[in-house]
Amino acid sequence: VSELREWRPVIYRKCTDTLWLLLFFLFWTGLMFITGYAVMAGAAERLVLGYDSFGNICGRKNTPVKGAPLSGQDMTDKKYVFFLNSCSLEMQSLSSLSLCVSSCPQEQLNSLEELQSFARKNGSCLCVYNLNISSYTLNPKAAELCPTLPVPPSKSFPLFNRCVPQNPECYSKYASVLISMVNEMDVFHRILSGILAGRDTVIGLSTLALAFSFTLVLAFRFIRTLLVHTLIALVVFGLLFVSGVLWWLYYDYRNDPSTELETEKENAKFLLGYAFFSTIVTVVLLSLILVLRKRLQFTVQLFRIVGKIIGRIPFLLFQPFWTFLILIVFWVFWVAVLLSLGTAGTAQATSGGQVEYRALSGICYMAWYHFVGLVWTSEFILACQQMTIAGAVVTCYFNRNKNSPPLHPILSSISVLFCYHLGTAVKGSFLITILRIPRIVLFYLFNVLKQKESACAKCLFKCCFCCFWCQESCLRYFNQHAYTTTAINGTDFCTSAKDAVFILANNSAKLASISCFGDFILFLGKVFVVCFTVFGGLMAFNYHRELQAWVVPLLLVGFFAYLMSHSFLSVFEVTVDAMFLCFAVDMETNDGSAEKPYFADQELLTFVSQSNKLTEGQKHRHMRSFKDNEDGTELQPM
Repeated sequence: VSELREWRPVIYRKCTDTLWLLLFFLFWTGLMFITGYAVMAGAAERLVLGYDSFGNICGRKNTPVKGAPLSGQDMTDKKYVFFLNSCSLEMQSLSSLSLCVSSCPQEQLNSLEELQSFARKNGSCLCVYNLNISSYTLNPKAAELCPTLPVPPSKSFPLFNRCVPQNPECYSKYASVLISMVNEMDVFHRILSGILAGRDTVIGLSTLALAFSFTLVLAFRFIRTLLVHTLIALVVFGLLFVSGVLWWLYYDYRNDPSTELETEKENAKFLLGYAFFSTIVTVVLLSLILVLRKRLQFTVQLFRIVGKIIGRIPFLLFQPFWTFLILIVFWVFWVAVLLSLGTAGTAQATSGGQVEYRALSGICYMAWYHFVGLVWTSEFILACQQMTIAGAVVTCYFNRNKNSPPLHPILSSISVLFCYHLGTAVKGSFLITILRIPRIVLFYLFNVLKQKESACAKCLFKCCFCCFWCQESCLRYFNQHAYTTTAINGTDFCTSAKDAVFILANNSAKLASISCFGDFILFLGKVFVVCFTVFGGLMAFNYHRELQAWVVPLLLVGFFAYLMSHSFLSVFEVTVDAMFLCFAVDMETNDGSAEKPYFADQELLTFVSQSNKLTEGQKHRHMRSFKDNEDGTELQPM
């Protein structure tokens, strides 16, 4: 069927994959239900602001809880959580009596008189609310209602707004219990803790990744031979430098005698994993750079041609900004719902008048549904960007008058996408999600079963990871060409994918090597952004090694850096792939005669011809060398 299909560039349009678009709307209906439930039943302020033992959220007015007489108080001026016995917390949880206070004690308090003086001077009561300041030294039960003496000096550290003790012994115990509490949580609550603990650093590093990505986009727009060599040199330096820093930090952690907290041991373990991974990636990329070094000049010519196309559509460079803004808005919405969902629980009073929050049933399933929504929607947004860029390139390529490009090709591509092909983007992004979810499930099972030291199980898990990653990479490649084929012919996803595979198979010898090396240079650009952003994350997180586990924040930084660099550099990636697919369709449907002239300009035809001559020359040299070796080999008599 594919061989008989007539390619009709930008002539015929119809709605494609409408059932998948309806399925996506139904899925988002479920997400809206979860959002409404999280807003009504959750209290993200409890995690962000902190709360006391009586159900009062610090820094705001509260509603009373039935059976808890000290609940429902106005804590607008009391923004910090203070534990009455911060030096002897239980290892199971932070179950010590906690209060909301207006300021943390900066100096050690040794007696009830000093507690009373501190309360009158600073207006910060460190005893239970129903104990009057004047009764601190008169009430016989004051020792039970006030903090354990002596009260160590503490500081309001920006970690859940807690008063963190500064006494070395108390500080160590406090941090140890806090991390033990986080370690005993499930994966869902660990992610929440990691996001909140390193939120400022993650935001700053994401901004750094954004700046790196935009700089690379401008650099590729005006690329020259020296710039390619500079980029490769920076990538090599970045890979070697980051690998060296990771190994140095691991050695420093391992030989540090003060590494006693569980979080520091966990950091050391993951630093070892990061160091191994970075070293392997460095060796592989250096080998590829060495093998492909002779094609640098063709890469410069390729990006000059792409730069000419982008010059006809200058607003194509700003397309990633809109995608990035939409992704940021969606991620902020997703994190806000996740925080609310993680705190969804009912407040119940205990026999002592305190308040406990008990998680509601079904929250874990909602969290997984919400996580699938993150992956699917993010991939859908990126697919819409790919289809928009591909549609604009297709419109300009199949235009006979190159000196007079179509008016507003990006707006035209967006209108075609929203009117006809949203279902195709939904289907393509769903297939990526289907391959990514098993990797996430395997990662979860690997963490659950990692206590059972089985080398066979570890090897099996890693093989499955690698298999799913390879499948996802191949599917992304074919998805991109399917989107371009949809922009050309207006067909549904499956038909477009089949046509794209057929046309690429017929022209693979001509275009594969050119496109692959261009994609490799763009991949080096993404590696450059991720390397230097992760290096910044290593330096930033290393200053707070006692209280922060690096696992989630550093992974978030690397994930956001790769997504941003991919979002920006995909302009060139999609443009290159769309241009060569259009070129292949042009060669199939036209013959260069006066009746059927090519749409491609002379520069593109010359470039493809020269590149094919280089490839054929290398192939003939290899064949000749093999034939000479074969002819020159003979058996010698014994």
